[in-house]
Amino acid sequence: MATITAGDFRNGKTFEMDGKIMQVVEFQHVKPGKGAAFVRTKMKNVVTGAVTETSFNPTAKFEEAFIERKDYEYSYNDGDLYYFMDQETFDMLPLNKDVLDDSFRFIKENTMCKLLSYKGNVFGVETPNFVELEVTKADPGVKGDTATNVTKPATVETGAEIKVPLFINEGDRIQIDTRTGEYLGRAKG
Repeated sequence: MATITAGDFRNGKTFEMDGKIMQVVEFQHVKPGKGAAFVRTKMKNVVTGAVTETSFNPTAKFEEAFIERKDYEYSYNDGDLYYFMDQETFDMLPLNKDVLDDSFRFIKENTMCKLLSYKGNVFGVETPNFVELEVTKADPGVKGDTATNVTKPATVETGAEIKVPLFINEGDRIQIDTRTGEYLGRAKG
């Protein structure tokens, strides 16, 4: 197992602390005029998503956590279980709904995702940043409303609701940023 020191911290680095897997979000090396230098660190628990800030001695040692990211295809869900297919073995892996984040509401069946695991335990699902979905429900735009940036709610084929411009209608295919849930534009083609 590789060890790293707080002095080695970089954004995105993952390490084990008190049995939890932490990821460095931000770090700053501080050298005060008096006293010892320290590393002010903002870190995220990769399992719970909780962000904490703390300061470490630059020589503090941690076990480096190697996160495995593997391609799986989202197949279907059955209640609170979501099934993913391993692309090499074709085995089905059921995951509980709590492992999925908010971006998963834009993912439809047969979409490729990356499963994040540590020591064989899956703790997260990385979805594509952009998806193309069909609008299944949208109220018609109000005629004469020419104000710019006016939006209306629309439901896409996964059941998620987002805000879209007035000119988008049922049956249109649109692009969505899964990280923000924002409408990006009409799908090309």
